[in-house]
Amino acid sequence: MWFAGLAYLLLALISLRKELPPKFAALPVLGRVFAPVGLAMFGAEHLAAPRALAQLVPKWMPGHLFWAYFVGFALFAAATSIALNRHARLAASLTGLMFVLFVLMIHAPNALADPQNRILWAVAAREIAFACGLFLFANRVPPVWRIALGAILVFFAVEHFLHPDIIPGVPLAKLTPAWIPLRSLWGYLTGLALLAGGAALLLNKQARTAATLLGIVLTLMVLCMYLPILAAAPPNELVEALNYIGDTTLFAGTVLLAAGAMPTRQPTG
Repeated sequence: MWFAGLAYLLLALISLRKELPPKFAALPVLGRVFAPVGLAMFGAEHLAAPRALAQLVPKWMPGHLFWAYFVGFALFAAATSIALNRHARLAASLTGLMFVLFVLMIHAPNALADPQNRILWAVAAREIAFACGLFLFANRVPPVWRIALGAILVFFAVEHFLHPDIIPGVPLAKLTPAWIPLRSLWGYLTGLALLAGGAALLLNKQARTAATLLGIVLTLMVLCMYLPILAAAPPNELVEALNYIGDTTLFAGTVLLAAGAMPTRQPTG
């Protein structure tokens, strides 16, 4: 996973070297860097541990192991297309559809079977958020996906306010390590960033700016918090730490892709 992430980080940076932003307004192009990194990391996980991930395939579907490998190769294909900007919008559309199918076939049934489990709802919302960013990048019904992404960001903000000790980003189960100073503060600050981004997308006011700033905040969380956690992780927790890096990097990337789909000037009148 770490090798795939680094390889696609370099591939995307080289591919986009002439488009790298000299100013704030162009920062959303970094979505085409960070989204491929996250997709490639999870593609590598599918190919490295297919039997474990095959257990997530619905029981009524035949060929569980085949689907684990298929998704792994599909994630690599999407990462390559977006990083190289070759058929990138088609790749984003198909990958967004894949995330929607994950929700319909796996995550939503799991959440409905245990509605008191907040983690299951967060996972389902996370997959929809990924799909929203990818669909917006592909120009697939922008108002619908903008509103859906905004609502999910507000939901994540509330989760951070209710559980400020969880590690910032997607509000899952892992707690911010005790050795990180002011750990509750980071949860509240991330909640505020998510709330501001979500409100801007819902109201369609300064949506591009707010989504760009949120993408930057999430990227800084990866650099300043998740990488140190990876460095301090014992061997039996390395895969989990890498998963959180891939998760938050993909979240940042898809938010930046969504920011890039927003108009640079808001309509007036």
